[in-house]
Amino acid sequence: MMKFGQKTIIAIGLALTLSSCVVSKKKYEDEVAARERLQKALNDCQKAGNLLKGDTTKLGNNLRETQKKVAQLANQLKDLDKKYQDLDKKSGEQLANKQKTNEQLSAELQKRQQENDKLAEELRQREKLLAEKEGLLAEREKVVKELQELLHKKDAAAKALLEKMKNALAGFNSDELSVELKNGLVYVSMSDKLLFKSGRTDVDVKGKSALSKLAAELNKNPDIQITIEGHTDNVPIKTAQFADNWDLSVLRATSILRILTNDYKVDARRLTPSGKGEFYPKADNSTTEGKSKNRRTEIILSPNLDELYKLLEGK
Repeated sequence: MMKFGQKTIIAIGLALTLSSCVVSKKKYEDEVAARERLQKALNDCQKAGNLLKGDTTKLGNNLRETQKKVAQLANQLKDLDKKYQDLDKKSGEQLANKQKTNEQLSAELQKRQQENDKLAEELRQREKLLAEKEGLLAEREKVVKELQELLHKKDAAAKALLEKMKNALAGFNSDELSVELKNGLVYVSMSDKLLFKSGRTDVDVKGKSALSKLAAELNKNPDIQITIEGHTDNVPIKTAQFADNWDLSVLRATSILRILTNDYKVDARRLTPSGKGEFYPKADNSTTEGKSKNRRTEIILSPNLDELYKLLEGK
């Protein structure tokens, strides 16, 4: 376009020169002014063209730089896209593995929870049993304490009874009569020297005196239970009246029972007679002294144990 404008201006200038001979001065001046304006416009166009050319070159350079950056960014985007795909694949595998692991952990957790529930139930049952045992233990301790108190009372009563019997029977010799405490029971042991003649079951006068004093004390203590045991030495006896020592020991016990009940009014429901024969010796039957100790009647006195028995039976 610039070349085309220059040719046009030159042609116009030639035309004006050729026609200068025939045109007026004023017209010539107008043409010259127009030419100058056109020249100025041409110069301005050339300047603008140069500026545009510089801008075009700069824009071309910028465009090439931009294209280069775009290419670099495209390559980076491609690399990133590949990395993303790799990561996506890897994360998918990891997610699958994690999901599988989570499922396994969930199953294990459920199993552990069931085990914990079972253990918790067992613990509750054990705590319940422990509470029951503690209750039973407390009840048992209570019973033991009551039993100890009753045994203490029984021992105290037996000791008191022992002293009463010793005082009541104090006038007799030790080889005739003895009073002692064994296993919580009071034993009044009377020798046959005091009660019977050899091979007899009827009680002598001195023996009845001892029984009367014993009966008086027994009637003051109606709760005392009485067992009468007849004992002999090991010398056999066989008569029309006695088949053996069993017979003799039993009949002597019942003879004393009748005196206590008939003569001294001791309640018969409190008495129990028995014969032990020669089978529970107190001393060695190989000596005369030993035989004498073994020929005896033992009156065993027991304090009332009803409370103790009821406690033991849980009543």
